[in-house]
Amino acid sequence: MVQRVTYKIGDDELILETGRIGKQANGCVYAQYAGTSVIATVCASHSVTEGMDYVPVTVDYNEKFYAAGKIPGGFVKREGRPKDKEILVSRLIDRPMRPLFEMSFGREIQIVPTCVSADGIHTPDILAVIASSAAVTISDIPFHGPVAACRVAYIDGDYVINPTFQQMDKAQLEIVVAGTADGFTMVEGGANEASEEVMLGALEKAQGFITDMCHLQDELQKKAGKEKLPLAPLDVVLQNAEQIEAEATPLVQDACFRDGKQARSIAFDAVKKQLQEKYAEQLEDPVQAKLFDALLDDIQYKLLRKSILEKGVRIDGRKCDEIRPITCEINVLPRPHGSALFTRGETQSLAVTTLGTSLDEQVYDDIDGDRSENFILHYNFPPYSVGEVGKLTTGRREIGHGNLARRSLAPMIPSKTEFPYTIRVVSEIMESNGSSSQASTCGGCLSLLAAGVPMKKMVAGIAMGLITDGPKYEQYKILSDILGEEDHLGDMDFKVAGTKDGITGFQMDIKIAGVSTQIMKEALAQAKAGRLHILSIMEKCIDKPQPISPNAPKILSMKIPVDKIGALIGPGGKNVKALCQQYSVTINTDDDGTVTIYGKTSTSADEAKKAIKGIVEDPEVGTIYNGTVKRIMEFGAFVEILPGKEGLCHISKLSRQRVEKVTDVLKEGQQVPVKLLEVDKMGRLNLSYIDAVEELGKKQ
Repeated sequence: MVQRVTYKIGDDELILETGRIGKQANGCVYAQYAGTSVIATVCASHSVTEGMDYVPVTVDYNEKFYAAGKIPGGFVKREGRPKDKEILVSRLIDRPMRPLFEMSFGREIQIVPTCVSADGIHTPDILAVIASSAAVTISDIPFHGPVAACRVAYIDGDYVINPTFQQMDKAQLEIVVAGTADGFTMVEGGANEASEEVMLGALEKAQGFITDMCHLQDELQKKAGKEKLPLAPLDVVLQNAEQIEAEATPLVQDACFRDGKQARSIAFDAVKKQLQEKYAEQLEDPVQAKLFDALLDDIQYKLLRKSILEKGVRIDGRKCDEIRPITCEINVLPRPHGSALFTRGETQSLAVTTLGTSLDEQVYDDIDGDRSENFILHYNFPPYSVGEVGKLTTGRREIGHGNLARRSLAPMIPSKTEFPYTIRVVSEIMESNGSSSQASTCGGCLSLLAAGVPMKKMVAGIAMGLITDGPKYEQYKILSDILGEEDHLGDMDFKVAGTKDGITGFQMDIKIAGVSTQIMKEALAQAKAGRLHILSIMEKCIDKPQPISPNAPKILSMKIPVDKIGALIGPGGKNVKALCQQYSVTINTDDDGTVTIYGKTSTSADEAKKAIKGIVEDPEVGTIYNGTVKRIMEFGAFVEILPGKEGLCHISKLSRQRVEKVTDVLKEGQQVPVKLLEVDKMGRLNLSYIDAVEELGKKQ
């Protein structure tokens, strides 16, 4: 039986429907708003694994080209591996939903939201979050939801809920907020130096819509919800638990507060091995071994949180608002156009900037429409960065972290008109212990300046954490520059990047419900103080762009009259091809008359620019040109002063003395200076070699 619920937004209704499509899935919801539609399904495996210590959930958001009435570009006309955008939306759905599943359910869960209609006006990602949550909510899979999402834009002093693509282009701030009816649990977005106050206002604005969307899903569940499947909790307890905890606590405390990540890891492993040997017979049972590991993790969890809440002391001895030592270096690599090494504690990013031409732009072919980007940032997290062995792969985490760093730097990148290069930054994480994405932001900024990119302002990023206690989180500590352990054991991971004057990028994941506005306000203020501290250190290393590397391509841009484009290109591209070959450059011409010249050297680009000016500009009387002798006659020589434009240099204009033969002075193919004396009534050009030589001699 088909069931549906609706919610009026502006002139259109948001529709959630079930019972017509995908009836064999555990849950399926068709969601539609205006011309955008998403089908979200969820399925759980039939087999149950008891005692799982994680939630095996996978989100695979995908977009079909037919949704926008398009056929995939390229040779293969079938949708292939997930695009970066699809992976980012999958993460957007996964992060707020994952904590609300029960580990004791013990089954693999797969959520597949598919965009099947796109109107190019309304974004499908918000609809995908709502549809995915609704599919799980009405299914027989245990879930402590529902959740919903909302996009908020700040445009001309007003907050706009779920803006269109066109409105998003004008926004000073654009964030996606996800959460439950009780409070938000995830925030991510970008801004053009938005203030902390504007950010807080956007969060408050989003909560009302999220709450309404959660209630709408509850309404659908009442109409079509299935009875939930049973959980599979372990009914076994750890033997000698109290004795082991009493023995382990002082040993774990000593191990957890060593200086250095590796020292702590080695000490903790030694404690674990010592206890395993003592209780070896008991731990031969795999279930007992798993419960033993869980107990040690729980001891560590309690000790670290207690130290922070009661003493304000973190595992590496820092105060809550203290930032680890930072070092910045630039030009650490000899050949790349710009490089920087940013080290903060035990987190290090080697950031490298490469400058390219417009031919190197990243082209996107998706349902939002064809577009290209001239600023690219890639993030790599090799296994050696954490002292491990593994494959060198680009996973969802790498794409997500790279997108956050890119979004943080993008508002400060100059426009193509100001700086006509394609810019690629690669962040290689050389070691990691806390917020490598923000190290990538800092290192990326340094390498951009080292490469000569005239950034509007410098950008730095910091990761904040939160430790809470009490029924309503009356006791809490906000942490600056968190470690990996603090991220894992804390209640919030809040990354904030920006300039001295405002926020440019942020991402927040909250593991608890109901974080107060006061906590958020304090966290943003503490993050700003940390950001300014990091910027002050970065500025001591470099505070303005260096000269562009001689290894970088030389790019020149000029405007020509639109009616001269044909003359530049020539029949079948003959003229522009000849210029490219002669000067070893690449020339790109836009319909508005913008001509961009890409040369391997400054000299070749400058010479090509002069030649283009010659083609599109009319010859000026009195100007000296560097011409090429094309033909020699008895009475003089025809010299090409501009591509396709020849003039006659009469034999009498070769010397002040009598010249018997033209070949006594000039040879075919010779390049010579000539002065344009006149353009006669018939448009013929009369040139003088001797006048040009004498005038140039006087200047020297």
